[in-house]
Amino acid sequence: MSLALERLVAGTQIPFAGNRVTVVSLELAARFQPGDHLLVEQVSGELLLVPVADQKAATVAIERAEAAFAAMSAVSDEAISAFFDFFALRLENQDCWDLIEAANLADIEWARSRGRSTTRLLADDRMRRDMIAGLRAWRDAPATRGKVLSCIEHDGWKVEQVISPLGIVAFVFEGRPNVFADAAGVLRTGNTAVLRIGSDALGTAQAIVTHALNPSLSDAGLPAGAVSLVESINHAAGWAMFADRRLSLAVARGSGRAVSQLGSIAQQAGTAVSLHGTGGAWLIADKDADATRFAAVVRNSLDRKVCNTLNVCLIHRDRAAELVPLFLNALQQAGAAREEGCKLHIVEGSEAHLPGHWRTETVDVYRADGYQTEALAESLPEDQLGREWEWEETPEVSLMIIDDLDTAIALFNRYSPQFTVSLISEQAEAQERFYNQVNAPFVGNGITRWVDGQYALNKPELGLSNWENGRLFARSAILSGDGVFTVRSRMSQTDLTVKR
Repeated sequence: MSLALERLVAGTQIPFAGNRVTVVSLELAARFQPGDHLLVEQVSGELLLVPVADQKAATVAIERAEAAFAAMSAVSDEAISAFFDFFALRLENQDCWDLIEAANLADIEWARSRGRSTTRLLADDRMRRDMIAGLRAWRDAPATRGKVLSCIEHDGWKVEQVISPLGIVAFVFEGRPNVFADAAGVLRTGNTAVLRIGSDALGTAQAIVTHALNPSLSDAGLPAGAVSLVESINHAAGWAMFADRRLSLAVARGSGRAVSQLGSIAQQAGTAVSLHGTGGAWLIADKDADATRFAAVVRNSLDRKVCNTLNVCLIHRDRAAELVPLFLNALQQAGAAREEGCKLHIVEGSEAHLPGHWRTETVDVYRADGYQTEALAESLPEDQLGREWEWEETPEVSLMIIDDLDTAIALFNRYSPQFTVSLISEQAEAQERFYNQVNAPFVGNGITRWVDGQYALNKPELGLSNWENGRLFARSAILSGDGVFTVRSRMSQTDLTVKR
C-alpha cells in the first residue's frame, strides 16, 4: 500500500544510488507542505522539493500535449506544413513582432536588474530571420510520417518497418526566445512538445505563444496544446516535467550542472534524454599548420559567445614563435569588433611565450554585473582547461603550448566537454588520425562556429550532442525535429494457410 507524503522530518535518512544516503535538512523539512513532491537526484543525492503549484503547472502542460498527441494522428501532413507557414508569416508581421519585441525588452531589463547575462536573451532581427527561415525549412521538409523504411517479403506475408511519431517531447531551454522554432520541428513527424523556458525569457515566450504560435495552430487546424508552455519561472517546474513518465523524450539545454540534474531526473523516470549542457570549442594548431588559415579561424570563431565559440587553443611548441602573435592579434581584433578589450588565460608553463606587456597589463572586462578591471592574462592550471568562459562582450579564451599532436588529443579527451574541435594541419594523415582518436561528435579543420543544426544541415536543432556522458545510440550528433521518431512494424498477410 502506498501513502501520500504529507510531511518531512529533519534528520530522516533517504537512500540513493543503491548504497548511499542523504539526510533531510531542517530547512527542507520546514518548507515541505502537503501536496508537494520530493525528488531524489540519484547522482548527487540532492533532495529536490517540487511545490504543488509547480507540479500543477507541469502537469497541465503535459496533459495538453498528451491530448494533442492523440489528435495528431488525424492531422494531415499538409496541415502540419501550413502551421509552419502560418507561424513564419506571423513572425514576419511587424505588428505581431512589435508585441513580442516589447515583451523581450521587458525581459532584458528585468534580467539586467538582477545581474543576469543577457547575451542570448535578445530577440533581434537576426534571431527573427533565423526563426522564420527555420519554420519555412520545416514547412518544406519531406513528410516522413508513415514512410516505409524496409519491407521483408515472406511466402504469403510481409513485414514493413514504418516511421511513426515518438510521442510527447519535453524541452527545458536556457533563456533563448528562438527555441519555439526549434522545438516546433517535432510536429513535422507528428509529435507534440511541452516547453519550459528560463525565467529570464518567460515573458518573451508567452508573447510568442499568444501572438504567433497559438493562432497558427488554430489557423492550420492543429490541436491546441500541440506545443505547450509550462507557465512557471521556477526550476522545480522543470524537475516536475522531466519526472513525468508520459514523456517519450526529454531534451535539456543550458548550464552544465542544471542539465545533468534534469537528465538524471528523466532517466530515473525511464525517459530517453538528449542533453547539451556544456560547450566551448577547442582549436589545435599542429606543427605544419597554415598560418593564414589559423589566424582566420581564431578570429572568425570569436564573433560572439555561444556554445561553439572558441574556448581553448593549443599551439605546437615548434610554431609558437610564429603563431602565438597571430593568435593574440586575432583575439584583440575580436574584442575591437565589439569595441571591447579581450581576456586571456595562459596555462601554467606556457607564460614565456607571451609578450611581456600581456603579463603586466590590465583590461576592463564586461561581466553580467558590469565592468571589472582584471589582469589581461591570468595563469591557469592545466586541470582547469575544461572551464568554459561565459563572456558577455569581452572575448575570453585559454591558451596552452603543447609538444605534439598526441598530447593535444590526450588533453582534449581528458579535459574538454568532448564537444567540438578543429585541427589546423596541412597533413591528411594527421587529420585522419586526429578524427579517429579525438572523442568529439563535431570535428573540423576550420571555424568552430559551424556547429549548429540550422547553419550546417539547414534544420533547426533541438539539441547538440556532447559526449561527456557517453555516445548516443543510433542518433546524429545534431538532434533535429525530423529525427524524433520511432519505428513500428506492420505485417500484411495474403496467404491464409501461413502458420508457425
